[in-house]
Amino acid sequence: MLDHIFLSVRDTDRSVAFYTAALAPLGITARVDYDGRDGPPGHPDLKGFGANGRIFFWLRQGAAAGGAVHVGFVADSTAMVDEAYAAAIRAGAADNGVPGARLYYDPRYYAAGVIDPDGYTLEFVYKSWQHNPS
Repeated sequence: MLDHIFLSVRDTDRSVAFYTAALAPLGITARVDYDGRDGPPGHPDLKGFGANGRIFFWLRQGAAAGGAVHVGFVADSTAMVDEAYAAAIRAGAADNGVPGARLYYDPRYYAAGVIDPDGYTLEFVYKSWQHNPS
């Protein structure tokens, strides 16, 4: 299980605005700014996103390597996938796969894909078998 990931982005303000909008439908609404001066020498400033008491997705200013990273975000329903996709598109993402079943993986794998402003591919994913029934 992953604890966190850092993405280098060209423009942190633009990326914070984008991810704030794109991740909100997934319930990823907690935000933290970390001042790199509080860490060891050379530690970057970070812009963090999270939910449920955890900050796990971090942005840092730097050279973006679009296409080098793919991030899949968990959604709790197909509707949540649809909402995250629409929010990301409204926030400036490019389409990388409209919401729908990904039959080549599993008929219960429902996802949507976008490309963020730095060229990273994002996937919003609902896998019904990974959720406990209510």
